[in-house]
Amino acid sequence: MLPQEESLNVLAEFLRVHNCITVNSLSIDTIIELARVVLQANAFVYNKKFYRQIIGGAMGSAFTLTLANIFMWKWERQTILPKLASHEVYGRYVFSVVSLEI
Repeated sequence: MLPQEESLNVLAEFLRVHNCITVNSLSIDTIIELARVVLQANAFVYNKKFYRQIIGGAMGSAFTLTLANIFMWKWERQTILPKLASHEVYGRYVFSVVSLEI
């Protein structure tokens, strides 16, 4: 599960690191607020009852997948890449991770 607030912080960092001060004339603050609405206003129906998702994001949502990849970008930069030896190979596809020593 994506932690919602931490994911929004990572999204803001990702945009700043990649010099995306504005995207299609939207500021980083506006993008974060729109992302917050997408994450926090997600609802679904089960057994004729409405539920609001309060943890993570909707599975299968294009936005949630993109946000998960950005979250993993931060995790890789902090946790994995600084610890790789020169003869190791690291790869990732979505949440599947492979690390090999050659």
